[in-house]
Amino acid sequence: MIEAAERVFNRKGLDKATMQDISTEAQMGVATVFRYFPKKDKIIVAVATKIVESQLQTFEEVVSRPGTCYEKLERMLDVFIGFIGKEHSENTKLIEAFESYAAQSREPLEDISIYNDALGRIKSALSRIVEDGVNDGSLRSDLPLDEVLATMNNAFGLFAKKLSLQSSIPMLESDIDPARQLEILKDMVLRYVRAN
Repeated sequence: MIEAAERVFNRKGLDKATMQDISTEAQMGVATVFRYFPKKDKIIVAVATKIVESQLQTFEEVVSRPGTCYEKLERMLDVFIGFIGKEHSENTKLIEAFESYAAQSREPLEDISIYNDALGRIKSALSRIVEDGVNDGSLRSDLPLDEVLATMNNAFGLFAKKLSLQSSIPMLESDIDPARQLEILKDMVLRYVRAN
C-alpha cells in the first residue's frame, strides 16, 4: 500500500493524489486504505518515512565500514553526491514536496514523530563519525566537530537536493555539471576539517 502511494504521489503530487488513486494503484478497496490510514496525511508521512529509512541503511554502512573518520566523512559526502542521480530523483522530489507540505500544514502532521525518529537515526549514525574523529585524530581537534559535521551535512544535503531538483527543470539547467559542483564543495569541506 505504501509503495502504491509512493507511485501515485510521484505521478500526481501530494496535493492532487486521492485515497481512491492509492487504492486503485494498490488494487484494493478504498475502505482498506482508510482502515490503515484514516487520513491522507498519515500515508504521506509513511511514504516519506520509508524513503528516509531506505537512506538510513546506506549511512549505517558508511559508518560501520573500516577507516578513519576522515575517510568515512568522504564516503558520506559521496553518498550525498549519489543522491543526485536519476535513480534517486523521484525520492528527492518527494522528500522536498513532503517537507514543503509539512511546513505549510496549519497543524503538525499526525505521525510526524515517526518521520523525525527516522531522521534522528540518520543523525545518530553520523554522530558516531564525530566520535571516531575525536579518537583517531584524522580531523582538526580545534573544531567543534559535532557542530561542523551537522552544518556540513545540512549544507551538503540541501545543496545536493537543490541540484537534483534543478536538473529536472530544463530552464534551470546549469552549465556546470551538478556532480562536479558537489565534488568541489566536498573538496572544500574535507580540506577544512582535515588534520594537518
